[in-house]
Amino acid sequence: MFHQIWAALLYLYGVILNSIYQCPEHSQLTTLGVDGKEFPEVHLGQWYFIAGTAPTKEELATFDPVDNIVFNIAVGSAPMQLNLRATIRTKDGLCVPRKWIYHLTEGSTDLRTEGRPDMKTELFSSSCPGGIMLNETGQGYQRFLLYNRSPHPPEKCVEEFKSLTSCLDSKAFLLTPRNQEACELSSN
Repeated sequence: MFHQIWAALLYLYGVILNSIYQCPEHSQLTTLGVDGKEFPEVHLGQWYFIAGTAPTKEELATFDPVDNIVFNIAVGSAPMQLNLRATIRTKDGLCVPRKWIYHLTEGSTDLRTEGRPDMKTELFSSSCPGGIMLNETGQGYQRFLLYNRSPHPPEKCVEEFKSLTSCLDSKAFLLTPRNQEACELSSN
């Protein structure tokens, strides 16, 4: 009898705790309007990398030496292709240019990175003005990344991102310092 009462009390405690600290449903992650045919113009242009979350610190280690990153997304020369250029400002002040190509996936919201068949990127809306979230998955990692049109979005945006992704098993968190001036994006 005691065990049944104890089990009922624990169950009730769990229900109450879950209602207080309820994580948003996965459905609240809204994929952006990538329809496998055309990338929405509203998502083209310049973006700043703000923060990342992942289940482990190792999945974010690639960003440890980073002070800030500026990206530019442009329509590619071939159909269903996007050109990405980035400049990475390292904490020691170096500017490192990068570029790669995303391919839109027919009938899907996924983006595939050229030369990295294991990597998949999904774009999600953000409640933060001028914000966008990416979910990158690849061989041995999964991470959520927060980007914004502004290099310094409101702190509330970062807190909402951190809260939402912690419910999705992302326990490690990285915030880019953005203390240095961003590097200039190269034109090629």
